[in-house]
Amino acid sequence: MGDPLLKSDFYDVDSLFEEDELLARDTVRQWVRERFMPVVEDCYRKGEFPMDRALELAQLGTFGANLQGYGCAGMSSTAYGLMMQELEWGDSGLRSFVSVQGALCMYPIHAMGSEAQKEKYLPAMAEGKILGCFGLTEPDYGSDPGGMITKAEDRGTHYRLNGAKMWITNSPVAHFAIVWAKLEGKITAFIVERERQGFTTPTQGRKWSLRCSNTGEIVMQDVDIPKENRLPGANGLKSALSCLTQARYGIAYGAIGAAQSCYETARDYTLSRIQFGKPLASFQLIQTKLANMLTEITKAQMLCWRLGRLKDAGKADFAQVSMAKRNNVGRALEIARDARDMLGANGITYEYPVGRHMMNLETVNTYEGTYDIHGLILGERITGIQSYGG
Repeated sequence: MGDPLLKSDFYDVDSLFEEDELLARDTVRQWVRERFMPVVEDCYRKGEFPMDRALELAQLGTFGANLQGYGCAGMSSTAYGLMMQELEWGDSGLRSFVSVQGALCMYPIHAMGSEAQKEKYLPAMAEGKILGCFGLTEPDYGSDPGGMITKAEDRGTHYRLNGAKMWITNSPVAHFAIVWAKLEGKITAFIVERERQGFTTPTQGRKWSLRCSNTGEIVMQDVDIPKENRLPGANGLKSALSCLTQARYGIAYGAIGAAQSCYETARDYTLSRIQFGKPLASFQLIQTKLANMLTEITKAQMLCWRLGRLKDAGKADFAQVSMAKRNNVGRALEIARDARDMLGANGITYEYPVGRHMMNLETVNTYEGTYDIHGLILGERITGIQSYGG
């Protein structure tokens, strides 16, 4: 078993995974440490995303990793989750980049697209030659996506789209967007290429969180697209939410990586930092905080292991994904805050990753369904009573 503390695996969860799942994880782990970590600090400080390096992840099969066919790796959902864990150990922005490409863009094309759409986009997306973004959230509609005002009009030979989307990861660099809009009052999805007249993607700047991520808007003013750009299987808000379920699954795993990074940093720091003539780690308060961190990481690992197995068996429910996303991100944020505190003033410097993770996790705790919204999803499942919406 080795030293469980040194690998943040107190319950030897690794023994529950298959050899190919661990190989996928370890391959991404090595890439993150060798290729991403040397540049992430500088990129975060500058508010830039290392696109050239990130595209190398296509060679590791991370884009649409758990999709079958069309050039996708066809891995298990558990392997995919473990890959997301390692990406977020590096930075939430890196995991977001991959999540958007696979879970929010490739998945709807794979699950709801026509055969022609699948053949045109999925192989190129798996290779990183085409990047997508996901346009659901609007300036005035976040937790209530069904209230969207973006509209599509059937013009006979084509559709015309008007509206705006906000907080869209990858929009400034994407080749196309999956845009959700109301067509005759019913929500559906369209593929909108960047070159369409009237389609613009202003960059969202002035962020103190997810600075190592491309974030922007989608603005559509009389954007005309051909009829074949509609996703034929996208019918209603449930279709859009099914995409969010895929992304939330990856986030649940990813949050473990961020929590592990913070825990490992706090453990190493307090073992080496001398105060009052002895290591900080010798004090009761510090030991209790480390024990709490490791306990929450272990609980999150067990949640995701079971969720991954359910998903691979086709039995995972969206409410189960909500529980994992809510718990794991919420606890990761608490771990990051405690780690920042344990590092004292050093916790706010770029020399250590905990401040960066702490800021990023504020966003991760909000997007793809806030902590409270997921609590209401679970509350509805528990009681059978919906406490939100009309």
